[in-house]
Amino acid sequence: MITPEILAKYKVTIGIECHVQLNTKTKLFSGADNDARNKEPNAVISPIDFGLPGMLPVLNKEAVILAVRAGKALESDIASVSRFDRKHYFYPDLPKGYQISQLYEPIIIGGVVRVPQEDGSVLDVRIHHAHMEEDAGKLTHYSDYSLVDLNRAGTPLIEIVSEPDMHSAVEAKAYATELYRLMTYAGVTNGDLYQGNMRFDVNISIAPLDAMELGTRAEIKNLNSFRSVERAAEYEYRRQADLLEKGERVIQETRGWDDAAQKTVSQRSKEDAQDYRYMPDPDIPPLRLTEDEIALYQSVVPRLPQYYRDAWRDLQLDRSVADSLLARRAIAELIEAVRVQAGSAATKHVAHWFASSLSDETSEITVGQDDAPRFIELSNMVTANELSSTAAKDIFNELLLGHDSPRIIAERKNILQVSDTGAIAAIVDEVLSDPASAQSVADIKEGKDKAIGFLVGQVMKRSAGTANPGLASQLIREKIKDL
Repeated sequence: MITPEILAKYKVTIGIECHVQLNTKTKLFSGADNDARNKEPNAVISPIDFGLPGMLPVLNKEAVILAVRAGKALESDIASVSRFDRKHYFYPDLPKGYQISQLYEPIIIGGVVRVPQEDGSVLDVRIHHAHMEEDAGKLTHYSDYSLVDLNRAGTPLIEIVSEPDMHSAVEAKAYATELYRLMTYAGVTNGDLYQGNMRFDVNISIAPLDAMELGTRAEIKNLNSFRSVERAAEYEYRRQADLLEKGERVIQETRGWDDAAQKTVSQRSKEDAQDYRYMPDPDIPPLRLTEDEIALYQSVVPRLPQYYRDAWRDLQLDRSVADSLLARRAIAELIEAVRVQAGSAATKHVAHWFASSLSDETSEITVGQDDAPRFIELSNMVTANELSSTAAKDIFNELLLGHDSPRIIAERKNILQVSDTGAIAAIVDEVLSDPASAQSVADIKEGKDKAIGFLVGQVMKRSAGTANPGLASQLIREKIKDL
């Protein structure tokens, strides 16, 4: 059994390679549709993707532009000259027999991802490089045969390669999460993890604490969630520690993650660069970018997550709330618009409403900065005691789905609170004179304050839920003193 004491004898080292699918209309080297969602297998491919003889690739300029924008989000240098290479291997999902990639002269050089940690510190994970390449197709294996779908073949990717700067499963998950934010905020990818828009390959090794060299690494391929990154890294840490404790050695290999069994499984021995027989691609000329072109492409990169963290610092939001808001750029932009237009109080209202509502079920909601006035109006109605907290949340949920104003929704639902002192006082008098209230009145006079809940409930019932409960409670106390 691997105990915490055994794990404490070893230092874990983690690096992550992330494949980011670029959000272009067409593929990297062909004019085929780049959106294969809900498409029949082998429906969005061209002769170039099939690798038919005589077909020549044509580089997609928009993919280059998105790669340059990704470089800004990564704080990287962009190469003025980059080149494409052929990476040879033979699988049915790659009809050409090679993948067009960049090994020797990638487009993105260096960089850093500044990863917020749970304790408030920041871990700087260095980026070695990121290169452009085309994706392969997809193989689906059955008991005695396999099927290939080439819809994904030729999809434009950048592969972001980190340095081995992470030393726990928690750090690996935090890095993957922040990298996802950077790429989606920069507009580089749709970020649909279920569709494989970002896939993480986790390279992990362990070594005794006093070792001068890193241990033998294993690579866990194609993880498509932050949770699986964390759990796969943690499992592999324990697996390798168990091997070393038994006097066995860790084999350099590629492993997969079995989510159902919550463990990694061996797939194949790990290839090195020479196994792929890289060579310069003779069909694609060098990619040359001027400083002016790079500046132009990067000038339209939207605000990145750290801008919002800095802007919201004075709001003193819980980290969990801020993280929920940062999960989607459109919501972060909306919250910031509320802050600029209405100040801290309204922003806190709206921020907490969103944080408590966001889930996988609300992933399709569409809001933008132009919606800020509607959410500000809702906050103002709460501040003015026109709405209870429950009613406000009800209206908030409708604002996510429609375009009516909060007041129109409240009037339609008849949930505006009455704060007219005279009107509520009359209802209070009716409640206090009702024989059913006598015991509660007596309890309150004896100091049993909880009894007021019954009386407030009666006021709310007689007012059809429109009375301001705070004002009702105040009037009840004042009138009981005079009884």
